Amino acid sequence: MPAIAAIQTHAAKYSLLEAELPDHGLVTLGVLLQDAEFDRLHLRLRRDLDLIAGEDSDVLAALAGDLAAKAQELGTERFFAYLEDALSNTIRITGREPVLVHNFEWSLNRLFRQHVASSVRQFETHLPLYSLRAAAGRFLENEEVIEEGWEEIPENLREKLYPDMFVAHIAGSSMEPRIPDGSLCLFRAGVVGSRTGRLVLAEDRSIHGFSVKRYRREGEAILLESLNPDYPSWRLDSEEDKYRILAEFICVLG
Repeated sequence: MPAIAAIQTHAAKYSLLEAELPDHGLVTLGVLLQDAEFDRLHLRLRRDLDLIAGEDSDVLAALAGDLAAKAQELGTERFFAYLEDALSNTIRITGREPVLVHNFEWSLNRLFRQHVASSVRQFETHLPLYSLRAAAGRFLENEEVIEEGWEEIPENLREKLYPDMFVAHIAGSSMEPRIPDGSLCLFRAGVVGSRTGRLVLAEDRSIHGFSVKRYRREGEAILLESLNPDYPSWRLDSEEDKYRILAEFICVLG
């Protein structure tokens, strides 16, 4: 079987964009992640500026476009030097910190989760974070399950948010490199239409184990396949209630 390629990392730096706001004090607006190798800026701002910034919310909301355009004009190194000199005491950035990055979008989302605490708007900007066992109860057994928290979903996500969507951490390497061990992933309960070729969250009820697999038909049999050849796939046997499909995988959030 072919081996999974080693995950490559890149040295990068990030800063936090901060603002001193009336009634809120110093708040973190977002994260700036510098890809010096390819001279690119990755930026994510919080989505509740209308709640925390009042009449200044439109100005702050325009920051993302303004900063991206300035970084493209100057190049990232000159851009950060410009910000360090030009920003006021009201809006400023922190010193750049080193970070190792595999995927810049995922790393940006992780840094955002670590450093930014925004207002929760349920199923508008945020989705519930569940353990996989809790998700099974919530969506299949209609149990009252307490979520572990609410995760802000990136604004550039193409999917509209619905109450049957949730996020969960995935442990294990069976779906690498597409889904790295420890990833926070987005799911939608149930699978609409054909499951063939899709990645699904499945439960082996005999051991109460959960796994993300690729769903595939092989004649009359159904296979739940691992993408990593070092891990086994599951063949659905005649015990129809041994396995059940909980949700469809949508994407890795980071």
